[in-house]
Amino acid sequence: MLRGIDPVLSPELLRILRAMGHGDDIVIADANFPAESCAAELVRLDGLSAPQVTRAILSVMPLDDFVDDPVCSMAIVGDANTLPPVVALMQSVIDEVADKPAAIKPLERFAFYERARAAFAIVQTGETRHYGNLLLKKGVIASPE
Repeated sequence: MLRGIDPVLSPELLRILRAMGHGDDIVIADANFPAESCAAELVRLDGLSAPQVTRAILSVMPLDDFVDDPVCSMAIVGDANTLPPVVALMQSVIDEVADKPAAIKPLERFAFYERARAAFAIVQTGETRHYGNLLLKKGVIASPE
């Protein structure tokens, strides 16, 4: 155990978050997401919800503020303008925890899969609510001087 580190962050996930560089993407995926076939690196956090994992990751990782869309979700097929309830919860977490909160941009399903395949890693949660998927782009931690 470490002080100040959310216990949701496993040693494997902490290693991945530390290894990621500015502009790298990490996906928080629901239980139905095809993570095994998409992931370069896969961390499983079965039993945890997507909002819980979002909160933990954003407690240690900054969002990229050099791009227009540092946070993306998978748009509902056939209804891209509707925000899924679980995504609304994740937006609340982002607004509360992120050092530079950003609005979640919906991506068409296959565009989301394409970005997920190119991501540094995928974290598969136990989230059972539909469309509980989020893509986060890592930002820069500013120098103290």
